[in-house]
Amino acid sequence: MGNYKITFKKSVVKDLKSVPKSDVIKIISKIDSLAEDPRRVGAIKLSGNELYRVRQGLYRILYKIKDRELVVLVIKVSHRSDVYKRT
Repeated sequence: MGNYKITFKKSVVKDLKSVPKSDVIKIISKIDSLAEDPRRVGAIKLSGNELYRVRQGLYRILYKIKDRELVVLVIKVSHRSDVYKRT
């Protein structure tokens, strides 16, 4: 299996602006690791939809895997207390 391409929803940039810079570096590193194996240990499929989540400290990264295109689409990055709330 080849590496996946990482893509971002436009709102993720806005999400990352509210995160401290030291945490942003760790989050980006975690997202980069998803290219090798998006279903890695620690990745949990959310019930009720096709999204997965992975933890990075107090933050959660929500993403969707498109296997046919080998794409990981990052949907949202937010603090654990806010990430699952609908906007």
